[in-house]
Amino acid sequence: MEFSVERAFDLLDQSIQLIQNEERVTYLDGLALALKKFNAGVELTEPSLQEMAKMLEETEVTNEQIRKVIQLAIIKGMKGSTQQQHMITPDSIALFIGYFLQKFLKNKEEFRVFDPASGTGNLLTAVINQVEANGIGYGSEIDPTLIQIAVESANLQEQQIEFFHQDSLTPLLLEPVDFVIADLPVGYYPDDTQSLQYQLRAEEGHSYAHHLFIEQSIKYTKEGGYLLFLIPNFLFTSDQSEKLQKYLREHTHIVSLMQLPLTLFTSEKFAKSLFILQKKGQDTKPPKQALMAQLPSFKDVQATDNMLKKIDKWFKNENLE
Repeated sequence: MEFSVERAFDLLDQSIQLIQNEERVTYLDGLALALKKFNAGVELTEPSLQEMAKMLEETEVTNEQIRKVIQLAIIKGMKGSTQQQHMITPDSIALFIGYFLQKFLKNKEEFRVFDPASGTGNLLTAVINQVEANGIGYGSEIDPTLIQIAVESANLQEQQIEFFHQDSLTPLLLEPVDFVIADLPVGYYPDDTQSLQYQLRAEEGHSYAHHLFIEQSIKYTKEGGYLLFLIPNFLFTSDQSEKLQKYLREHTHIVSLMQLPLTLFTSEKFAKSLFILQKKGQDTKPPKQALMAQLPSFKDVQATDNMLKKIDKWFKNENLE
């Protein structure tokens, strides 16, 4: 019997709905409870969870397949959410981030990666799953439901990930990492007292959370380490952007800025780009030429293939492989 992502999701969905009705909780809370039951190895009372456990035992299943089952449930739970932080990063983007991370790793056998806006852990686990080296992950998230899903999802995938349940812009018990990846939360940061700790704080009023997340991420990256951010396309045209650009020139080398296909977003105002930085260190130097591109629709296989060839050529020219 082959493992079916769709069938496994149907079973998980049935279980979540049962738990929802019994516990009177939201769908996402029901997902967290279903995964917790599953991981605890206690006797499963829901027939759908029993069948799902049997499926996992009797078929060859990969971490990536498990992630996709959970992802389908997360997408269902987030449907109609008005909060941008309750949106899931598309798999096509996660694949692209993983592709770059693999390139920067060269022949390293192990790496440490941190997502300061980890949410349900979907981006973090998607990237770790596709990189050949052994990934040790760290994630930070303030939302209790999202972090509970992230913990249970990572456990079910047997991923080595440590999560911090806290405001990501407060100090973290974390040694600097090789990589930071983040789909940056966009908006204002409400804690004006905490923002005083940041160089990128606003002179008056609330500071931009996305600016502070960039500064915090650079702080927790090793010298020579890389940061791969999904940024709003307006990042460098909004007010306070001059201060941000000055800060980035001081602390990092700009490696790449690639605009993502507009087809990935519900509206142009939510469109994003992949922004790659390297933290400056004694042995680092800026690229001869930063990689700038407008990415084609990922559905256009030929155009995407041509773009990957151009990126491969850029890596060779920069001696980064």
